[in-house]
Amino acid sequence: MKRKFFLAVWIPLIAVASCSFASSSFETDDKDKLLLDLIVYVLDRAHYEPKDINDDFSVSVYEDFIDVIDPTKRYFLESDIREFEQYKFQIDDQIKNTDISFFNLVYDRLMERMADAREIYQEVLDQPFDFSTAEVIDTDYDKQSYADSRESLKERWRKQLKYATIGTYDSKLTLSQKDEAAKITPEEAEKASREATRQTLDEFFAFTDDLERKDWFVQYLNTIVDEFDPHTLYFAPEDKERFDIDMSGKFEGIGARLQKKPEGAKIVEIISGGPVWRDQQIEVGDEILKVGQEGEPPVNIVGMRLDDAIKLIKGPKGTVVDLTVRKVDGSIEVISITRDVVELEESFAKSATVIKDGTTYGLIHLPSFYADFENYNSRNSAADVAREVAMLKEQGAEGLILDLRNNGGGSLKTVVEMAGLFIKDGPVVQVRSSDQEKEVYEDKDERIQWDGPLVILVNELSASASEIMAGAMQDYKRAVVIGSKQTFGKGTVQNIIPLSNIVRGNEYGDLGAIKITTQKFYRVSGGSNQLEGVKSDVVLPDRYSYIDLGEKDQQNPLKWDQISPADYEPWDGYIDFEGTIERSQQRLAQHPQIAMVEKNARWLKEQQDQKSVPLKYELYREREQEIKDQSNYFRENLKYDSQLSFSSLPYETELFTQDSVLREKRDRWHRNLAGDVYVEESINVLEDLRMNSFRKDKLAKRMED
Repeated sequence: MKRKFFLAVWIPLIAVASCSFASSSFETDDKDKLLLDLIVYVLDRAHYEPKDINDDFSVSVYEDFIDVIDPTKRYFLESDIREFEQYKFQIDDQIKNTDISFFNLVYDRLMERMADAREIYQEVLDQPFDFSTAEVIDTDYDKQSYADSRESLKERWRKQLKYATIGTYDSKLTLSQKDEAAKITPEEAEKASREATRQTLDEFFAFTDDLERKDWFVQYLNTIVDEFDPHTLYFAPEDKERFDIDMSGKFEGIGARLQKKPEGAKIVEIISGGPVWRDQQIEVGDEILKVGQEGEPPVNIVGMRLDDAIKLIKGPKGTVVDLTVRKVDGSIEVISITRDVVELEESFAKSATVIKDGTTYGLIHLPSFYADFENYNSRNSAADVAREVAMLKEQGAEGLILDLRNNGGGSLKTVVEMAGLFIKDGPVVQVRSSDQEKEVYEDKDERIQWDGPLVILVNELSASASEIMAGAMQDYKRAVVIGSKQTFGKGTVQNIIPLSNIVRGNEYGDLGAIKITTQKFYRVSGGSNQLEGVKSDVVLPDRYSYIDLGEKDQQNPLKWDQISPADYEPWDGYIDFEGTIERSQQRLAQHPQIAMVEKNARWLKEQQDQKSVPLKYELYREREQEIKDQSNYFRENLKYDSQLSFSSLPYETELFTQDSVLREKRDRWHRNLAGDVYVEESINVLEDLRMNSFRKDKLAKRMED
């Protein structure tokens, strides 16, 4: 049975899915025009907040499309841009008239300029680089103008290629100093490094030769779609296939999720149990610059479509991929990863116990709100968490941490059921469609699975369903929310609509699908999580506190708003809720580890904002050494030991005799928990709640006794 773990909420197909187009109604049967018309039709009738396709919309599409296909401004000239600008205010009219002449012009010119670029980089790489010259490269491409001539474009390529080469040059000279067998002169190192760069470019352009016109047209369609909001997306048929495979819970690759960036592909999530997770050399925030197959020259993925980069990164189990990675601290490393079948078992709930001062506490880690949408009863996160809670109670747990850090969301139904484990009954979330009609999702089961102290851990990557859960527990004053200043801020619901379903007499086959935002959700208190997220009761810094990661940092997000609150009664089981939060804040203000995390976060932001890189080797080497030294400083000083010892539940320890991999996973997880200051403080909060905030009924009973 195929499992689908959606980050969006799965809802029944809306009315548009039952409508139909007759392909014969178009002036032309061109597939591109049919797709454009279909997508605009669906967006206009199904999107939560349809946009006016006007001159402002036209300008946005124009600027974003040029940027997405030439992000580093190494192909188009100023003269090209001036020619393109005649369409700047006409794209809206073209969309309405199913006209794709703007795309055709840009695509044809791009093919010409890429052919020119092939000649330019060969000319540049035929000449040695002088690494003694005092010059720098500015990587803030947004602020750069387009080259005004072939000569200035060639100079831009020269600096880019010198930048691409100097890292290899440094590696060869460093190895030469350490290994007599690798001894090499600076001249030999320069030539070998330059040829390595040539091979990388040859591979990249060979790869782009395989792209078809339709691949570029999908980029144009998604530029239009992306103007509505960052979570609305067109899937070409092959992309939809990959999406289904990913949602099924199993794929072959390295076990990481990526986000396109101008300088490569950014690691935004590492899948527990996968090859990258096991290897421990790559972390969230790192950027992949080049991809090489085992024993073959690497391919530069800068400027490459994300899907195309992923094609290079993924591969059969047992094969090796060599990744050139820029670490979050700015250093560059080549890391080899052996691909494997990535089982998403580690996306399921897992728990551990810890004993402090004779009292047992429990922690449940939930990476996603998963559910099998074809057979909900087979396995889902709400049922799994309920089972883990029951087993933790059997172990005598008197306080519980629900860790939702890095949890990107999932099934709405599981959120409602899971919230019901911790409250008697009542509303959990409100959902509003584009017609402004509100629906309240409630827990109607009066049974409470867990009535003890509760902490919810979040960070900037806790999104969507995680924010529903944390927001509901915060509104009910059922849990203390600990973590980042705010969560991700995704307060929207998406639905997937196959486009072939709305075409009669379709002669083109599979037309792909559109993932479209159809609803917004709101807290029981009435506020939206959109943009603002859930603000923690106890705020803790982390390494990513100053790095752009949230919904507010995406393009074209929907706005924050609020609706009337639902009818709900706050939890009455804590006596000194606010006092507990205040004492936690006081502890953390004096914690030296928190100060070090804050210092590291600010340094990482400084590195990210540094756009100027020296191309003189002496200065480049000095800069790289400074980055390495500072990185090592933080690596050593961020090591922490809370002296807490975590244990698996009995059912897992029984499995360890047969599953050594599971044992290793849990051992590593427990070590990480012991070094996690946020978990340590969560235990302190639970201890405070337990000691000072008895349930009222228990307090009354004690007073009677």
